Amino acid sequence: MILSSDRDPRLVTIRRGGSLTDDDHHRLALWAALCAEHVLDLFEAERPDDERPRQAIEAIRAWVRGEMRMMASRAAGGHAMGAARDLRGAARFAAYAAGQAGAVAHVAEHDLGAAAYAIKAVRASVPAAQAGEAGAAECAWQRAQLPEPVRDLVLSDQQRRNRLCWDVFT
Repeated sequence: MILSSDRDPRLVTIRRGGSLTDDDHHRLALWAALCAEHVLDLFEAERPDDERPRQAIEAIRAWVRGEMRMMASRAAGGHAMGAARDLRGAARFAAYAAGQAGAVAHVAEHDLGAAAYAIKAVRASVPAAQAGEAGAAECAWQRAQLPEPVRDLVLSDQQRRNRLCWDVFT
């Protein structure tokens, strides 16, 4: 569970009573796609013929370009999560990262889900003794990719929801 019952109005679109602009929603979506894509090879190495996670990442980018409706991107995210169902470890978490990215069109707060699952994927891809260091490096890489206009928003949200996201952002 990566969504808090206490919604942050900064991550709710203006149309739904929050303060998140469409431009910033798009920035969050593209960042989530980048986080998920960064670990996608961990899924594809296990399931090279299953395109659902890649399709979810492509869907969120199409949504940002105005080429896909929100519900279609959200559905693609759900299909990516379905690809994870019978897997374990890094491949499972990588598919979940893609699924969360696809769902950002529906709820912007799924951006942290994509990032958190990507970190979990990296941690699971290395021996346990290296997991902490690998996760910290992935988190640093993700933060370096943050678009400046949403950087402070994401960093404060990481602090706020870190416990819900398995403490991967510390």
